[in-house]
Amino acid sequence: MKRSILKNNNRFRFGNLIILAVIATIVASCGQPQKANEKTGNISIDGSSTVYPISEAVAEEYLAINPKVRVTVGESGTGGGFKKFGRGEIDINDASRAIKQNEAEACEANNIKFIELLIAYDGMAIVVNPANTWANEITVTELRMLWEPAAQGKITKWNQIRAEWPDKEIHLYGAGTASGTFDYFTEAIMGEAKSCRGDYTASEDDNVLVQGVASDELALGFFGLSYFENNKDKLKLVAVNDEIAENGDGAILPTIETVKNKTYAPLSRPLFIYVNSTAAEKEVIQDFVTFYLENSPALVKEVGYIPLTDEELATGKAIWAGFVKTHTVAK
Repeated sequence: MKRSILKNNNRFRFGNLIILAVIATIVASCGQPQKANEKTGNISIDGSSTVYPISEAVAEEYLAINPKVRVTVGESGTGGGFKKFGRGEIDINDASRAIKQNEAEACEANNIKFIELLIAYDGMAIVVNPANTWANEITVTELRMLWEPAAQGKITKWNQIRAEWPDKEIHLYGAGTASGTFDYFTEAIMGEAKSCRGDYTASEDDNVLVQGVASDELALGFFGLSYFENNKDKLKLVAVNDEIAENGDGAILPTIETVKNKTYAPLSRPLFIYVNSTAAEKEVIQDFVTFYLENSPALVKEVGYIPLTDEELATGKAIWAGFVKTHTVAK
């Protein structure tokens, strides 16, 4: 009797093993299509150093769930990025200004169509070294006097801007000429893009400018607000007085609120990504840009920029969804 029970138990255990093996086989086979559908491919992004932290953050989040995709994010400046974009060398261009006519014409000449997507807003920071005790605010007129082409070699000391400021050299740091930050700053302050003195320390890499101002007590520079936010222990923010505006609000510091409500003028600006339409017919590009629009609001705020309104975000998503709906996906 005992032997019979033992045999039955062995049959039961053996049956269980068979069932478990079958289940394991089914689970494994069910898992195969998932692996086959994992996203693969390459995505190339370049352009604005201002937009770079957003695209980098989005890419990191995307790669965490799509490890087989290769995403490269460069920062050659808005203008430099548009040159590559117009030659079809990159899939997406980060831009801290809208595309220019000549850049759009270069795209057209190479049969490159694109989708423009607004992703965030940024305030341009005017900064000095923390050891600077005199420059707490500056007017748009004074900024023009300091940065206009005629100032080159002539306006070289702080007291030439304001008599009460010290009789010491002023050392200028700003965005390079290929940067959208440079274009925006010169257009907002001088009234003409690229109209600027040339005798200043220039770089398309905002981190270089941060380090320059942080190590020079006689420095004054300009770059995106997020770079100040990430280095506020090394820098001092200067308020800007748009005294030439009809509804000027006095000297205003750039913050999320003052940029969003447009009281920080005229140095608030929109940020974009431009997507190559041909590249966007690939499944991995469509998936990435959709992910970008879904996740950028939280990441934009995290890296120090100002998110879009719900209405603006919905508009961008609708533009992208319309494109995706009408374009065949290529593997």
